[in-house]
Amino acid sequence: QVQLVESGGGLVQAGGSLRLSCAASGRTDSVYVMAWFRQAPGKEREFVIGVTRSGDSTYYADSAKGRFTISRDNAKNTVYLQMNSLKPEDTAVYYCAARFGRIISEITTRYDYWGQGTQVTVPS
Repeated sequence: QVQLVESGGGLVQAGGSLRLSCAASGRTDSVYVMAWFRQAPGKEREFVIGVTRSGDSTYYADSAKGRFTISRDNAKNTVYLQMNSLKPEDTAVYYCAARFGRIISEITTRYDYWGQGTQVTVPS
């Protein structure tokens, strides 16, 4: 089992920045890919960004390119999502996810574990 706990969400003005953290515990040595997804009200959960264990491979959704960055500290079993130039359309619950597979996937069902989510609100 792997437990994931997100933190760092909140309310931020458009154009501002926010850093989310996801702390993992349990069988973290078996986790290869960590990713962030988000879900806005009335919409499906969507992939945002992912990173492999070594950190040498990342994959960004178009919505994240140029504004969001993912990093991973394996010593702390923590993955971070740095979000800059935030827009109202970034408002959503952000979820951390982990999978044992070696490919960064955009598909939610490919992930084995999920955090409880953290709310990010960017007022218009």
